Amino acid sequence: MTCLRTLLAHNIKERRRILGFSQEKLAEIVNTSTHYIGQIELKNKFPTPEMLERIATALEIDSPQLFSMASFPKEVIKQFQKEVLKEIDTAINNAINSRMSNLEKLG
Repeated sequence: MTCLRTLLAHNIKERRRILGFSQEKLAEIVNTSTHYIGQIELKNKFPTPEMLERIATALEIDSPQLFSMASFPKEVIKQFQKEVLKEIDTAINNAINSRMSNLEKLG
């Protein structure tokens, strides 16, 4: 989830900057608190699908664009890809270790 939160936070901030919106203005448009918008941008909260749609509408974009990498510099994309691959590697290693442990228990 961390990677999705990073994409979302970056894209909301960038789109707000382009439109000249403060967090307060965005919060007002989507009928939520400034604190909640700040928490999304700090990657501490992840909005519901309904809130994602309201944010996208307020930012004058389609919902999938909230998760687009189009506005990221190449070096940030490479770092993002490394993080995703690391998470995949960890998940695979955990699954292998769990399977090996279960096989050892069987005999």
